[in-house]
Amino acid sequence: METRKKKGCIERVQDWTDERLRRMCGRITPGKRLAVILVMFFLFGGLSVYITVSSIYNIGKRDGQRLQIEHIRQYPLHGSDSINLSNRPEYGRNTEE
Repeated sequence: METRKKKGCIERVQDWTDERLRRMCGRITPGKRLAVILVMFFLFGGLSVYITVSSIYNIGKRDGQRLQIEHIRQYPLHGSDSINLSNRPEYGRNTEE
């Protein structure tokens, strides 16, 4: 039931935008329409190429500055931190044996 409402709403929005675009594009001459399409094509194409090239160029840049690897530090252990119960004096066994 919900999916039918969603599909109907989406179809109405698509029809409305399609109608508006057809009305706006129908008012201009075919030559101007071609010019608008070519300008948009080159604008978006150039933007796409720029983003791709700049992303590839910046892939390895400044990795050494961003990644700082530290060595693993040893955790200080105390005698009471032992998980081996036989090594604890309170359980009847002496650790000096």
